Amino acid sequence: MTGAWIGLAVLALALAWPVPIALSKAAWPARAPGTALALWQAVALSGGLSMIGALLAFGLTPFENDLGVASTLLSGHILDGPVPAQAGALQIVSLAGAVVLGVHLVLSLATTAANTARERHRHRALIELLSSPLQGSPGTRMLDFPAPVAYCLPGVRSITVLTEGLVRVLDAAQLRAVLAHERAHLRQYHHLVLLAFKAWNIALPWFPIANRAEKAVALLVEMLADDDARREVDDASLATAIAIVGSPWRDGDPASAPLPSDEIVPEADPETLGARVSRLISPPDSLSRAARALVLATGVVLVAVPVAVLVALL
Repeated sequence: MTGAWIGLAVLALALAWPVPIALSKAAWPARAPGTALALWQAVALSGGLSMIGALLAFGLTPFENDLGVASTLLSGHILDGPVPAQAGALQIVSLAGAVVLGVHLVLSLATTAANTARERHRHRALIELLSSPLQGSPGTRMLDFPAPVAYCLPGVRSITVLTEGLVRVLDAAQLRAVLAHERAHLRQYHHLVLLAFKAWNIALPWFPIANRAEKAVALLVEMLADDDARREVDDASLATAIAIVGSPWRDGDPASAPLPSDEIVPEADPETLGARVSRLISPPDSLSRAARALVLATGVVLVAVPVAVLVALL
């Protein structure tokens, strides 16, 4: 039991600080954004499991070497009367911390999902009232707004929203690039990935790595959508469209149109835009298959370790 909680604590510490920092600063994710995204998800999942598992394993050390027996004993003592003397204050606090952290993370995810669904429903109602279908492009609505804006609205009937200002300034190839990009977000369910990392950031606002992870993942899903659009148009057209859509339209007065919250269309970040445009102008070499396999295997191991340790203790 002692070795289990120490091992999980070390893993949780590594995934809470040095690993995410190194991953967010690495250059290779731009060469394989899908692989990098899978690794980020493994880091987040393994980190959460390791934190909860370490607290749980430490809290149960006074009882038995078997986690299942220890849990039964602890539950029985709590129901029958006083907690046994061998369970010190640190163990009680650790057990409580494991329960609170687990419930907090789950509730944060559920609350974020509910709030996002409510916001999307409200926004969809506004869009259906104030926009019109774009002819020749099913599932696309055009909003009468002068600034160049494009975004997707996930749901049972997902839609892509463009503004007249955007359609007016883009040529045919650039418009195809924008549509392909937004539809890639919907097809690859990027909103679900972003939702999970947003919930993590909301649950742990004091945790700087959560914010760093959310930003890194947001850039990766944009790169993935860019790669999908590159199959339909040339890189120059896509790069130009990105620069136009990312222009600082909020310097004007967006309050006159039902534009979505930042959860649906993120604030334009010059660093993110620069990274995407540079990647298109000077495309990096793709990551080798061997390197991709190594990264994916690392992700599998990261998740398997805390799961295996906890299962072995049952």
